[in-house]
Amino acid sequence: MEIFATAALNALTVIGILALIGLGLTISFGLMNVTNLAHGEFVTVGAFTVYFVQSLGGSFWLGLVIAPFSAAIAGMLLEWLVLRHLYERPAAVILATLGASLVLQQSLEFLFGHGAKPVSAPFSGTVDLGFTAYPAHRVLVILVSFAALAGVHFIMRRTGFGLDMRTVIQNRDMAEAVGINTRRTFAVAFAFGAALAGLAGALIAPLASVLPQMGVSYLANAFFVVIVGGAGSVGGVVAGSSFIGGLTTFFNYQLDPSLSQALVLLAAIVMVRLRPHGIVAIKGRQS
Repeated sequence: MEIFATAALNALTVIGILALIGLGLTISFGLMNVTNLAHGEFVTVGAFTVYFVQSLGGSFWLGLVIAPFSAAIAGMLLEWLVLRHLYERPAAVILATLGASLVLQQSLEFLFGHGAKPVSAPFSGTVDLGFTAYPAHRVLVILVSFAALAGVHFIMRRTGFGLDMRTVIQNRDMAEAVGINTRRTFAVAFAFGAALAGLAGALIAPLASVLPQMGVSYLANAFFVVIVGGAGSVGGVVAGSSFIGGLTTFFNYQLDPSLSQALVLLAAIVMVRLRPHGIVAIKGRQS
């Protein structure tokens, strides 16, 4: 029972992080039809923000608050300087975001040097949950990530900005016809997606090796989450992250990590074949 509970909590940790990263990606991919290969670097920016704050004597909590804003600023700059000029050129967007990814990696390496950077978790030890003892920071990751998911769901369903985003996802031309400023919606949405990735990076910083290239390892899984779950909805991201995160955790308990990743990829391909529009498809969506 204890082993099963620990495995389930590990899965929830992975699912929560993948959902945050995938939400940011589904905003750019589902809303804007932008294949952003620099999205993983927003995760890296969030992690390095926490490291930088702690290196100056600040707390993890301060870094956790600042990290989404740092990533949002990076996202705003990328959208303003590059992407808004290339929305009608998908191939150019792929090349431009790949170049931006490499620039961000090299910039972080220039600023902070080589080697993994240490980030201290705000809590040490474990929490007794009754049915098992579990690392305290991982409990925090689960709570914060799912609280953020609930907040994003509220924004998407209960605010004017969320209505604008959903309208643009459904039909961009109609959104412009009814007076929605799609350019501004794109810019704000892209920065919002980057902020979510930055929050994920801050949460996982004490658990991962904080390196300039760390975001690359999360990018592929984030795309799996979006494509398998269905681009353009919070429900799709939750479904996709549950599928990918659950399988990843299960296979990692049984197999070598490389073989585990290959099997997750194979399962994702099979799921896309069976559900081409994702587990949670948005009806009537137009580009």
